[in-house]
Amino acid sequence: MKNTNTNTKLILLHPYIQKQGNSNRLWLLAFISILTLAFLATLIYTRDRESTTNTAIISSVITTPVSAPLPATVINTLLHYASKSNDSYHMTYSDLKPISDVLRKCSSPCNLLVFGLTPETLLWKALNHNGKTVFIDENRYYAAYIEEKHPEIDAYDVQYTTKRSEMKELIASAKEHVANECKPVQNLLFSDCKLGINDLPNHVYEVDWDVILVDGPRGDWPEAPGRMSAIFTAGVLARSKKGGNPKTHVFLHDFSGEVEQVCGNEFLCKENLLEASESMGHYVLERMNESSVQYCKGSSSST
Repeated sequence: MKNTNTNTKLILLHPYIQKQGNSNRLWLLAFISILTLAFLATLIYTRDRESTTNTAIISSVITTPVSAPLPATVINTLLHYASKSNDSYHMTYSDLKPISDVLRKCSSPCNLLVFGLTPETLLWKALNHNGKTVFIDENRYYAAYIEEKHPEIDAYDVQYTTKRSEMKELIASAKEHVANECKPVQNLLFSDCKLGINDLPNHVYEVDWDVILVDGPRGDWPEAPGRMSAIFTAGVLARSKKGGNPKTHVFLHDFSGEVEQVCGNEFLCKENLLEASESMGHYVLERMNESSVQYCKGSSSST
């Protein structure tokens, strides 16, 4: 007879043992997760803090203005090499020095307006490095070229409507209309005076210019524009200041020229001539009352 008696063994696992193993694994997993989250949080916080600190430092460096004046040795070096330029039309040291001295003494920021893009363009920008420097030239292509080559240069072109051969007629017209459109104190942006430059950007007329240098436009032949308008405009801008220093230094280069001599006497005035050489006239004009209808204190007609 076949033995049908089987010894079957039943093994039961107590539920407590299963729960205990799962619980330990869960606790271990939770502990590792907490450590991982803490590590990630610390890493993110540290990186954010370093990024914020670096951004603050960079921002501080970029936005902090450099207000220290140029050392005298740097100024003298710039003047020396500029006066030794190989360019045939460069200024001499004796012409550069008075302008440099005025710019150095000018209250910061100093506002410098220059008629003419010349070999000294970069020099004027460097010497007035804390202030506003604007250049005006009759050649729009050259002005665009200079701005492209030197983005730090602020240059504008102007279309002169004058001719050197018409100087006497233009001066006579300005004197005839001195009480109206050719007033010595006015906003030239709205002027119809034949000698006034009225097509510059609006903000140029709003600046209180401390120093104005007239070294352009050209005037070497009868049909050339001449500097009549530039000299007249310089005189009006100086007298029409709304704020800042009431005095404006106006430098007139190539002072021995007929246009420079005659228009300097008419619109900048002999009583304002501080010093002069064969090639440079230095005037100091003061702010005038809006009701003024006379350029100079006395008659200075040279026509």
